[in-house]
Amino acid sequence: MLTTQHILVFGAGKSATVLIDYLKQKTTAHQWKLTVADSDLQTVEDKLGTADGCKAVQLNILDAGKRASLIQDADVVISLMPPSLHLPIAEDCLAYGKHLLTASYADPAIKALASEVRNKDILFLCEMGLDPGIDHMSAMQLIHRIQAEGGDITSLYSHCGGLVAPESDNNPWHYKISWNPRNVVLAGKAGAIYRENGTEKKLSYADLFRQHTSVSIPSLGTLSYYANRDSLAYIDLYALPEVKNFLRTTLRHPDFCKGWAAIVALQLTDESLWYDTDGLPIQDFLKQHLAQNKLQECFDAYMNDPLLNEQFSFLGFFSEKPINKGKCSAADILQWRMEESWLLHPTDKDMIVMLHEITYLLDGKSRTVKSSLVVKGENHLRTAMAKTVGLPLAIAAVLIADGSLKERGLHIPVTPAIYEPVLTVLKQEGILFQEQQILNS
Repeated sequence: MLTTQHILVFGAGKSATVLIDYLKQKTTAHQWKLTVADSDLQTVEDKLGTADGCKAVQLNILDAGKRASLIQDADVVISLMPPSLHLPIAEDCLAYGKHLLTASYADPAIKALASEVRNKDILFLCEMGLDPGIDHMSAMQLIHRIQAEGGDITSLYSHCGGLVAPESDNNPWHYKISWNPRNVVLAGKAGAIYRENGTEKKLSYADLFRQHTSVSIPSLGTLSYYANRDSLAYIDLYALPEVKNFLRTTLRHPDFCKGWAAIVALQLTDESLWYDTDGLPIQDFLKQHLAQNKLQECFDAYMNDPLLNEQFSFLGFFSEKPINKGKCSAADILQWRMEESWLLHPTDKDMIVMLHEITYLLDGKSRTVKSSLVVKGENHLRTAMAKTVGLPLAIAAVLIADGSLKERGLHIPVTPAIYEPVLTVLKQEGILFQEQQILNS
């Protein structure tokens, strides 16, 4: 019989609500301990409540001594910190022999620890959220099933997006913020690379949103997508070296992509130039920015489009409201406008949409399987984003703690030993895919 397990969570922000609720339920049932640490103690206390065995801790994550002390006392650690802050947590977990889970991409600094993690006989499980996370697990389950049936996969498109539910969609961007707004501002800055018809394709940041194409989602209709980062890095991880088409994308409403292409072209996501915003009206900042970057003519052309004009007006760019935020970049000001304009109100619902399109040859015939997921949030706190990012992490933590998940080393969830038990529990929690089989002509 296992001794009492202790799960430690760093971070209690937007993505933590459902995760904390699930862990409270499971740790109470198992008589384990749960500690949640965040810089905002009130937020942690509000989310933890008075559940037995649960402890709220106020923590500056850069306080090395206190952070290490918390990790030393834990068995399984979940980091919901920004990606740049995972490394010190990972190094402490390595030093004290503790399992670590994150929803973030496995970056080079974390990958460099792989051999030490294996030698410590612990598990570092990265990319264990929604995208990346559920996308990997559900795609790999399909891939392995097709291959077990003798199918030869020729094409994989994996689409995922955090959107606003149709019943709460009431602005010209068709978007509201349900996750880290900074990530929305910076999305796509690295451009994208993928495989199309056997050829490597690259898109620059400037072209990324102009190149968006459409896909039909069962029960929802048409959405647009844009290529997501480096798809090629996942071809080997998915063990599909000969696949002709391989693309991972982000889903958005078509109007969003049109508007965001203008935002990028007008350099409003730029972080290099700074503006003194104290007493500066938003519309005057925009004039300064356009003049500084010689973009006034480009802007005037965009504003002849009624949709773009409405979108920029909705963000408040024509307002006389002063910014009053000291020295800021254009990206900072854009984020502020987004946070105010794209607010998810208390009764609003967000929505997660995922679609895998896998084409394969079987018995001499071309077939396509489309597997789709649609999850709606309950309100502005118990969001679909919080559910789909938080639950995979929480489920994996419980499986590690109860001894069911025995993998060790540095992993992302592409092996059956990881994805099968997690997807089983996700299905029990209402996160399940609908499949459509198509025999191609």
